[in-house]
Amino acid sequence: MQVEHLVAAMTPQIYDNLRRAVETGKWPDGKALSAEQKENSMQAVLLYQARFEQTDQHMTIGKDGEIVQKSRAQLQQELKQAAANEVPIARFKKDDI
Repeated sequence: MQVEHLVAAMTPQIYDNLRRAVETGKWPDGKALSAEQKENSMQAVLLYQARFEQTDQHMTIGKDGEIVQKSRAQLQQELKQAAANEVPIARFKKDDI
């Protein structure tokens, strides 16, 4: 099976399981990943992220397979925009409740 077909066939649940396995070094059943399994799983996770994940994290893998890093200024600007677009939180005084 070609890598493109493998990544296209991955569901979000499979991606989450692989990502957790790479992060923890264990499969969901608790068995440890071998070095080869960890390497292959990491490649699959990175390919899936590059193709399907649109994230606002400061460092990701772009669609072209290159690492995309945002500068501190870009992150601060995005956070300010997000804060401006946020619905305000309801605030209550101690005696209101």
